[in-house]
Amino acid sequence: MTNFPGLTHVAVTISDPSVSVPWYTRLIGAEPVLDEDTGPFRHIVYAVGDDLLGLHVFPDGLRDGDAFHPYRRGLDHVSFGLPSRSELEKWQRRLDELGVEHGGITDASYGIGLSFKDPDGIALEFFAPPAS
Repeated sequence: MTNFPGLTHVAVTISDPSVSVPWYTRLIGAEPVLDEDTGPFRHIVYAVGDDLLGLHVFPDGLRDGDAFHPYRRGLDHVSFGLPSRSELEKWQRRLDELGVEHGGITDASYGIGLSFKDPDGIALEFFAPPAS
């Protein structure tokens, strides 16, 4: 097979929807398109461009009480694509307005990133191609 399919969604497990849902709603600037309890878990879904971002909540709670850390096996971070540095700068100002701590804009040979974390410490990033 030569045409590997693209991503359709990313889902992250959160600890407290009363904190995370308003936080993501402010960040994204839109309400969830779906919020349902399937029995085994609740999922809250946002439309992000052509993709979906899901927040999962498990009725029995988290398996461990530890906060997310990118050095553990599993998810490292979720990255949202932007077309340019100027768009990153706009999002940096937006994060500042929202009071979201971030690492500032970082340039690398492969691209430009702006890293931050959600209320559970899940690593998120805005990313643009390298400046030409």
